[in-house]
Amino acid sequence: MKRNAPTWLVPVAAIFALQTIAAFLSRLIPIIVPAISAEFGWSGSSIGYLTAGNALGGLVMLVAGAALLRRLGGTRTLQLTLILGAACMALFVYPSVHVALAACIAMGMSNGAANPAGSEVLQRYSPPGKRNLMFSIKQAGVPLGGILAGLLIPGIIAVAGWRVALCACAVIVLLPTALTWRLSDTIDERRPGVSGRPWYALSLHSLRSLAVPLASLGHNRGLLNISIVGSLFAVAQSCWFAFTVIYLVDSLNFSLSLAGAIFAVMQLGGVLGRIALGWISDRLQSATATLSLAAIFSAGTTALLGFIQPDWPLWTILLLAFVAGCTAASWNGVQIAEVARRSPPDLVSETAAGSSILVTFVNIVAPSAFAIAIASSGRYDLAFLCAGVCSLLVLVFLPRDGR
Repeated sequence: MKRNAPTWLVPVAAIFALQTIAAFLSRLIPIIVPAISAEFGWSGSSIGYLTAGNALGGLVMLVAGAALLRRLGGTRTLQLTLILGAACMALFVYPSVHVALAACIAMGMSNGAANPAGSEVLQRYSPPGKRNLMFSIKQAGVPLGGILAGLLIPGIIAVAGWRVALCACAVIVLLPTALTWRLSDTIDERRPGVSGRPWYALSLHSLRSLAVPLASLGHNRGLLNISIVGSLFAVAQSCWFAFTVIYLVDSLNFSLSLAGAIFAVMQLGGVLGRIALGWISDRLQSATATLSLAAIFSAGTTALLGFIQPDWPLWTILLLAFVAGCTAASWNGVQIAEVARRSPPDLVSETAAGSSILVTFVNIVAPSAFAIAIASSGRYDLAFLCAGVCSLLVLVFLPRDGR
């Protein structure tokens, strides 16, 4: 059946841009909070809780916003959550970690909308034989958002302070949202049978059906296993994202600008790694082999991060960050594409949301547990070592296709 739709390039470009900005909105938290906490006297471990709050916002969107995604369309919903996140950045000027936590929850809603929206659009528009690559290109927007945050925010803070940096971040979020606003009418596909009901009624119905996305993962064992794989990968990734900057600043006495640059290098590895892993997976026709390789390197780099010494040459730390970005932060595109491939065609949005719920739940628990471990023991090395072990467990749960 023919569709009156743009070519595949337009949806991929629009989703890529919005995915990048959604990631930027989340990645600014572990970079800008050290400067805010220094002024307001918050503890260093507060970053873990604020990062967990950001993930909680994504989880709220995944479990309660499914009806909104159906009613308004994925792209439009993502745009609206980005606007909300930009507005809530103003709450950081109030010297309360609880208010900041509320802001982080609201800012995280865009991440909850990004994966279901992107999966549904790309599943319809990806060229045959290039689905893994298209999903990986879309997911490359996540570390690209981290690169923008790591390079721009510390510089703005050094020159004009963190309040001006927040204003600049709001502009960065709102501009691409405005540029892609009219495209959503063409890209989005609304489900039949829901257009006659108000969105709030659909959302209330969704609140009574929170188990639907998770239940959809039980359609087959391989689908459930590949979703568990994503949650295991998320442990190391969330710890890298949340604690790299504060770890380098507090434990190794790096400047915020240098720590931000190292964070950006790690995110650059994520951009290249996600595209490379997607291309390799398509060439090998095996997500299992690709994700196995990523798991091994993720475990090694994460464990080694906790044993960095201040006298290490800078290039070794940059290399470690880059390799971690290529592996610990690059599994997403292949894993999400595999979830879509194993999903029934009429449940792609639900299984993408279900898999994202598992990953998002880990993104809440892992940074919180990491923060508690650091606050109680002061040992970053053991905490990163435990996160690396979780990456090795990926090898146990990866489904085997017999290839």
